[in-house]
Amino acid sequence: MAKAKQDFYEQLGVVQSASPEEIKKAYRKLAIKYHPDKNPGDGEAEERFKEVTEAYEVLSDEDKRHKYDQFGHAVFEGGGGGGGFGGGGFGGGGFGGVDLEEALRTFMGAFGGSGGGGGGGSRSTNRGSDLRFDLEIDFEEAVFGSQRELSFPVMQECDDCSGEGAAQGSSRETCSMCQGSGVTTTSNGLFHIRQNCSTCGGTGEVVRNPCRRCHGSGRVKGKRTLNLKIPSGVETGSRLRVAGKGEGGLRGGPAGDLFVIIHVKRHDVFERQGLDLSCELPVPFTTATLGGEIEVPTLNGSAKLKIPAGTQSGKIFRLRNKGIKDPRGYGQGDQHVRVIVEVPTGLNHKQKKEIGQLDELLKPTNHSMDASFKKKVAKFFVRKESLDRTDS
Repeated sequence: MAKAKQDFYEQLGVVQSASPEEIKKAYRKLAIKYHPDKNPGDGEAEERFKEVTEAYEVLSDEDKRHKYDQFGHAVFEGGGGGGGFGGGGFGGGGFGGVDLEEALRTFMGAFGGSGGGGGGGSRSTNRGSDLRFDLEIDFEEAVFGSQRELSFPVMQECDDCSGEGAAQGSSRETCSMCQGSGVTTTSNGLFHIRQNCSTCGGTGEVVRNPCRRCHGSGRVKGKRTLNLKIPSGVETGSRLRVAGKGEGGLRGGPAGDLFVIIHVKRHDVFERQGLDLSCELPVPFTTATLGGEIEVPTLNGSAKLKIPAGTQSGKIFRLRNKGIKDPRGYGQGDQHVRVIVEVPTGLNHKQKKEIGQLDELLKPTNHSMDASFKKKVAKFFVRKESLDRTDS
């Protein structure tokens, strides 16, 4: 007595109103669980895999699902019905209505795998490799942009055969091994294995009369020179892509891309943090003490900076919109100026004497930083003595 088929929705463990995404998710979980590769020699698991795959093939197709909801299994049974599951089986041996090879392709295709399917022969399989070029540029080039001429060795299209690989007067021919599909199929009993054709390398074509210069590869060693536009605002790590300027493709395939990686040299004055700049500026002792105005170097000349009286070394001032312009047009960074108070050196006897007298005059004045530091040191030693008493 023939076994009654279980409802397809029950096979996948979903309700009849389930969405396509829910059906796909349920099938994926079951297919992974019962996949023959995970259950070698387990006939029951193999049968379950075929059942859930059959259910998924129907319920994942909007038209088939609609018919199934109306007429049930009967619509897919018999010789003249909807077809798709009757007879044949895997490798001609028959598996009760499901082609296992097709089931595997369905499983792989449903979740982004290659899973077989159509033939090869696409020249995209002969695409040339991408190339990397590390380029060191000056700080000014990174900030303002520039033009650079690049020259590098590369495998490029053969001029004699225009990259076709075939000698003049001849052309590539359809591969007789795979009949132009680019793949061959072998059987190990239970499964059919599809792989790139070893004769044509998956291209579907062969060269009977190869070009003498490139020996049929369609490319030769050469040197490429090009002008590269470096946009303003790039920084170390920026990657510039030049389409089609990488390695030439094999036998007429498309060329790869060139990726230029930027490395910016250190600058003597400026440092960069994103779009902001920073620099250190020496300020005379007298200016820091009494106050005054100094000139600060910027990207576009100089700017005036007011130094308040009593400015301490290390104080940072900000110059708005004096940094790097955003290459996308979203504003401009700032420039941060760190003041370094310059202490005079090489004093003569008279200068030393007068500074000594000045020191006596300044003792009654406010030395807030010195007083604060002494308080912190005293607090440290009080705590240390307390710990020493506890330990003893």
